[in-house]
Amino acid sequence: MFEYMGDRLSKAIKNIRGMGRITEENITDAMREIRMALLEADVNYQVVKEFVNNVKQKALGIDVAKSLKPDEVFIKIVRDELITLLGGEHADLETKKNPTILMLVGLQGSGKTTTAGKLANFLRKKEHKNPLLVACDIYRPAAIDQLQDIGKSLNIPVFTKGKIAPTKIVSEAIDYAKENKHDYIIIDTAGRLQIDEVLMQELKDIVSLIHPHETLLVVDAMMGQDAINVITGFNEALSLTGTILTKLDGNTKGGVALSIRHLTNVPIKFVGNSEKLDGLTEFYPQRMADRILDMGDILSIAEKVGDVISEEDAKDQMKKMRKGNYDLNDFLTNLKQIKKLGPLENILKMMPGARKMGLNNINIDPKDMAHIEAIILSMTPLERRKPEILKASRKQRIAKGSGRSVEEVNRLINQFDQMKKMMKQISSGNFKMPF
Repeated sequence: MFEYMGDRLSKAIKNIRGMGRITEENITDAMREIRMALLEADVNYQVVKEFVNNVKQKALGIDVAKSLKPDEVFIKIVRDELITLLGGEHADLETKKNPTILMLVGLQGSGKTTTAGKLANFLRKKEHKNPLLVACDIYRPAAIDQLQDIGKSLNIPVFTKGKIAPTKIVSEAIDYAKENKHDYIIIDTAGRLQIDEVLMQELKDIVSLIHPHETLLVVDAMMGQDAINVITGFNEALSLTGTILTKLDGNTKGGVALSIRHLTNVPIKFVGNSEKLDGLTEFYPQRMADRILDMGDILSIAEKVGDVISEEDAKDQMKKMRKGNYDLNDFLTNLKQIKKLGPLENILKMMPGARKMGLNNINIDPKDMAHIEAIILSMTPLERRKPEILKASRKQRIAKGSGRSVEEVNRLINQFDQMKKMMKQISSGNFKMPF
């Protein structure tokens, strides 16, 4: 997502590096690169035109302080304009009503039913809510069964009445939610292959009856600029409160994300970044702009880590690192925590300079982590605490017990020793980057 666009923008900014000041002459090539990067990423032409003009006007009208470099100033201008284009401020989900009613709408194939499950999972895990899923797609074959399977896998209840009128389903669902103390109601509505009067009238009838607090349009980001027409059509009929962009983890160019807010004034509230049911994240314009410019997304990493590692555990581990007491038991615990974060390559992509270091193209085989875990579990408690006692005979026993080779055992021990030294340096503030 956004890798190609980000690389082109970085190249554009490099064109003015080392310049004494920003002039129309020395930013001409940079502006051309920016224009092409955005157009090739499928950003709307009108949006590109306004973006480039805004950046150019602000760059030429600014006095560069002696303490700053022209490329640093230019990067800030581009970043600020990207943030504005993406919506400026983070748009929160409604949280004050009880129960809060969320209605998901969209075309068939946009991932609406799966997104309903992801949203319920997000609300339960992140916001500690008690959501209820409501099956109102009475047309698509197996749509109700799909939502029930998702609810079962998440241990989240699904309200269904079969294939009766959707207005009757939602009316009874609200009564059920109140009786059973569900504070969020997520309604999965029927989609169509295209916007039509029948679809819109059914959705309007539901809105008139229950007055949802959020009407969220689920949009497939791979639609490209056609998504703008879909959003506009739904918004004119239903007054959308937000959009959820799905499939941003695929090969989509991502340009639609840079066009939606500016052209429709409908905020992006969530993005789907994996097929798994925990693959839904809140949309923050600043963080997305930083990722596009390869500045990383440390806040999102911190939030992910915070979900699996408590502050108390983090402090305890920091103390162990400082004292040099971090052992393979701690490493095994961290390994299990990392597995809960999802694919490790998704975390690496959020690191500052990830594209520059090639981290955005890394594929980590989950089997490799399983092999490391097997090796550590084949050690005795004493060996995990004191890996320095591991001599040839012990290593052979561990290799045999884990089904791995002695070479792999040696590699793990060497990597652990190097990591332990680096951790001690970082925690004591003496670590220096190797470049």
